[in-house]
Amino acid sequence: MLRVSVLCQGRLKEPYYIAACQEYLKRLGAYCKAEVTELTEDGDVAGRIPKGAYVIALCIEGEKFSSPALARQLEKLASAGVSRICFLIGGSEGLPPAAKQAADLRLSMSDMTFPHHLARVMLLEQLYRALSINAGAKYHK
Repeated sequence: MLRVSVLCQGRLKEPYYIAACQEYLKRLGAYCKAEVTELTEDGDVAGRIPKGAYVIALCIEGEKFSSPALARQLEKLASAGVSRICFLIGGSEGLPPAAKQAADLRLSMSDMTFPHHLARVMLLEQLYRALSINAGAKYHK
C-alpha cells in the first residue's frame, strides 16, 4: 500500500482546518497510509524526509497539474515502484532552499498565494481526488 507523508512547517490552530484535514485523512485511508507531521515554522523539513521517499515540494515556482494529471503522475510513480511519497509544505515564509533542493518534483497549486494552512487541506483533498480517480471511484466529476 502506498505510504504518503506530509511534512508541514507550522501547526493548525483553526478548528475548521483541523476538521477538514481529519476528514480527508480518513478518506485517504481507503487508498493509502497517510500521515501529517507538523514541524515548527523554522523546523528542519529536509532532515525529516523519510528514507527512500519520492519528495514533492509545494512551492509557487513548481509545475502545475490538473487533478487528472496529478492522478496520472501518482500512477506513473506507482508503476515505477515508488511506494512512499513525501510532500513538503512550508510555513508563512515558504520552504527553505534545502527542502526545495531535496525535492524530486516541485508542485505549484496555483499562481495565487494561499495560506499554508489552507494549502494543507487543498493538498489532502487533491490527493484523495487523484487516488480516487486512479481507483475508478466516482468522487471526481
